[in-house]
Amino acid sequence: MFRINYDALGITASLACAIHCAILPLMLTSLPVFGINLIHNYFFEYFMIFLAFAIGIYALYHGYKKHHHKLFPVILFSLGISCLLLKELFHSVHLWLLIPAVLLIISAHYLNYRLCRKANHCHSADCNHK
Repeated sequence: MFRINYDALGITASLACAIHCAILPLMLTSLPVFGINLIHNYFFEYFMIFLAFAIGIYALYHGYKKHHHKLFPVILFSLGISCLLLKELFHSVHLWLLIPAVLLIISAHYLNYRLCRKANHCHSADCNHK
């Protein structure tokens, strides 16, 4: 049966966001000549943050509820998303908020992945995934 690893998908979305934020402005500076502006498109930026949030919160909730019951990955993820939102508001410190945001989000998914793998064999009384 095909199963989606939402932590891997969350890490991929976070990395795609980091690549978008770091490389896209360098590679696509000629797009405004053609009337396309993805570099400072706030709709696109907030859409990417929302996409990372939606995928991430689903993966973390699933891991929390069905496997490890630990809130620390959710806290890390929330701090990362908060940094992403703050980066959109405070452009002068864009990079100082982007780097911790990506590191926090990836760390949250990695920790969630590790905790899920560790708890996969517990099957204690409060686990509902037997």
